[in-house]
Amino acid sequence: MSGAGRHARVVLVVAKAPVAGLAKTRLAESLGSVAAARIAAAALLDTLDAALATPGTRTLVALAGDLASAEQGESVRALLAGCDVVAQRGATFAERLAHAHEDVALAYPGARVVQIGMDTPQVSPDLLATALSRLDDADGVVGPAADGGWWALALRDPRAAEVLRAVPMSRPDTGARTEAALRTRGLRLAALPVLTDVDTLDDVNGAVARTPGSRFAAAVARALPRTVL
Repeated sequence: MSGAGRHARVVLVVAKAPVAGLAKTRLAESLGSVAAARIAAAALLDTLDAALATPGTRTLVALAGDLASAEQGESVRALLAGCDVVAQRGATFAERLAHAHEDVALAYPGARVVQIGMDTPQVSPDLLATALSRLDDADGVVGPAADGGWWALALRDPRAAEVLRAVPMSRPDTGARTEAALRTRGLRLAALPVLTDVDTLDDVNGAVARTPGSRFAAAVARALPRTVL
């Protein structure tokens, strides 16, 4: 990695290796751990495709877990070859998010960043580019998730993500608390469209409808009877 200058744009993907029993545990309650991990792998691959196809950006992946034990591990490795990869750091998810943004600030001084996870395989290069372009008129951009969280966070200065350390994650008010924390720091915020995080079986249908022909849709079709979709 090397510094990319103050006009650089970075897509930050915070991801977990799709290992059966560790990935998509809520979805596994309905489909089993292997099927859930295969869907997680497909979602990660589609997400990396979108990140790498976003014009004028570099992709940094903050990764947790062991790809050697992951579903589609070799396919994930192949896409990661086009990314900068760092290990996630921190005891809590909030700490890992803050550290990942810190890693962007260190690797790309002065860069703008849009951060996503691997739970919204319907994300597109256009949406990521839109998030970054809205930083022309705002300090931060939040993409709300339908469950009350957020699926994307774009920051003109990645160091502002330090406020995430104090935000409780995976709660119905996580999105609202995140926006409040950023505004308390003095950031002017803009918004992105609402997307659905794919955490449970109920979340799958809407995401599949928005991703025809994707790896994610194919993995879901293999895991679910046609009558369920």
